[in-house]
Amino acid sequence: MHICKPPQFFFIFSWVEFFFLIFARRPTFVTIWKKKSVEQFSPVPYLATFINCMIWILYGLPIIKPNNILVLTINGAGVLIEIVYISLFLFYSAGKSRRKIILILIGEIIFIAAVALIVLTVAHTTQKRTLMVGIICIVFNVGMYAAPLSIMKMVITTNSVEYMPFTISLASFLNGASWVCYAIFEFDLFIVVPNGLGTLFSLAQLILYAAYYKSTKRIFIERKARELQGIDLDEITVNCGSTRVHDIREAR
Repeated sequence: MHICKPPQFFFIFSWVEFFFLIFARRPTFVTIWKKKSVEQFSPVPYLATFINCMIWILYGLPIIKPNNILVLTINGAGVLIEIVYISLFLFYSAGKSRRKIILILIGEIIFIAAVALIVLTVAHTTQKRTLMVGIICIVFNVGMYAAPLSIMKMVITTNSVEYMPFTISLASFLNGASWVCYAIFEFDLFIVVPNGLGTLFSLAQLILYAAYYKSTKRIFIERKARELQGIDLDEITVNCGSTRVHDIREAR
């Protein structure tokens, strides 16, 4: 029986996990599509993921870090997906929010171009380039995983996990854990450190979800009850109005 070597196994597993991460985000954008509004969903995690994927593409280039095809291909696909997600945010956001997202995107692209130019100009060996870009990768990868902290604060404030989908938190946890395992076999500290921290951030989200899941269900039930009461009151008002008109006509 053929047994996959660890790098080959993680190559396959990382792609499977990548598609799971994409699927996990689908309900959020289906909701945005149906309601024609981004509501309280934040674009910050997707903007953070976009620049994170961009910087890892730079890290995976042969002129920076040779023989790093998995990092290059996974993050290349990630950039394409994030462009689709961010485009939906742009389409359904209000004017001020849309301008803010566009400015952040432009800033991220300029930053990546500047980093590439500086690294290729200053560092003349792949070892030095790997070190320079690797340090930046750590910062932005931690930033990507830390981006949902604002959503976690909202969960604590509102006692609801409505805007922190479980599938995304689980997919992020598995993503971080899989990259940690891959990096251990490849002996790449620039991958293992940020993804190790990211795994802890995602685990915190899962714990928070477990803590506030029941209160979220209660809030949904109360909201539905209020909506039904509002419909009943409207019907009573309309019926009363019709009765009054009928009584006035009979009196005449």
